[in-house]
Amino acid sequence: MWRYIRWSLLAGLLIGVWIVMRLPVAAEFYARRIYPAVSGVLSRISSPFPFSVGDCFIYGSIVGILVYLIYAFVKKRSWKKTVGRTVEYLLWVYVWFYLAWGLNYFREDFFTRTQLPYADYSEEDFCSFLSAYTDSLNASFTPVEKVDQAVIASEVKNGYQEIAGRFGLVSPVGYLHPKPMLLPSLMSGVGVLGYIGPFFIEYNLNPDLLPVQYPFTYAHEMAHVLGISSEAEANLYGFLVCSRSEVPEIRFSAWFALLPYVLGNAWQLLPEEDFEQWKETISPEVKKAYNDKVAYWQGLYSPTIGDMQDTLYNWFLKSNNIPSGRKNYSEVVALLMAVNTK
Repeated sequence: MWRYIRWSLLAGLLIGVWIVMRLPVAAEFYARRIYPAVSGVLSRISSPFPFSVGDCFIYGSIVGILVYLIYAFVKKRSWKKTVGRTVEYLLWVYVWFYLAWGLNYFREDFFTRTQLPYADYSEEDFCSFLSAYTDSLNASFTPVEKVDQAVIASEVKNGYQEIAGRFGLVSPVGYLHPKPMLLPSLMSGVGVLGYIGPFFIEYNLNPDLLPVQYPFTYAHEMAHVLGISSEAEANLYGFLVCSRSEVPEIRFSAWFALLPYVLGNAWQLLPEEDFEQWKETISPEVKKAYNDKVAYWQGLYSPTIGDMQDTLYNWFLKSNNIPSGRKNYSEVVALLMAVNTK
């Protein structure tokens, strides 16, 4: 009897999740009305722990399934029951992921939610953006040897309090704090700076982050915790929050974090000669900081597992309503231009 109740409940939840996935209005209702309560409960459970509860759950589940399959094989248990129980567990994890956080992938798009007009590409507008961006990047430069994490936490949370209502984000609560990754060396090997733990609403930061990267990455991952799934939007909000800070190191972190995305857009959109001319307008100090950052992460990167992770994450994003996949990160430039022309 319990088995049928369990499977009936699971089937109902799966159908509900799939319906919401196909209705942006329903996903928006979830993001604004249901997710704040769900995230509040889950983050309250996980926040007292100094380690990532979600990482423990994920890695523990992987190990647990492998042990269970080996045990079933050694004991010659029915493979029908073994597979059935494994599939059921994975389906419960699937439901938990989407009900806890994942349905944010299917909410209304940025332009619908903010009622900002989408502007088609204009070379004149883009070049104007490039010029203004480069001036601000150069002017914001300051050497960042170390950062005060408590100050960053306060600045970022205050910044999100100011913009949360405008962009449909959950307001941050005081007890939220970043967690270290359970396997940071593995994450550095695939170039991951941070990620949200969706099962217990945690945000995990890589201990290998350079000081200049810490403020923006903190703010980027905070955006995910506040109900944003789009990487481009998380970049946008991280930038808006950090670039408005009165702390020079936090402000430079924002402008500096956008540089690889601006470079990518400029490379694709400008003639080669114009691109090279624009690059010359970036100050030598910023160029050195950027090259040092690239060299630092290349020394930690493992091409084999990095390429595998890139492929898997690209597939994951595309299957969750982010059609551009990993290219979504670079779409922050279009969003920023839309916000600035409002």
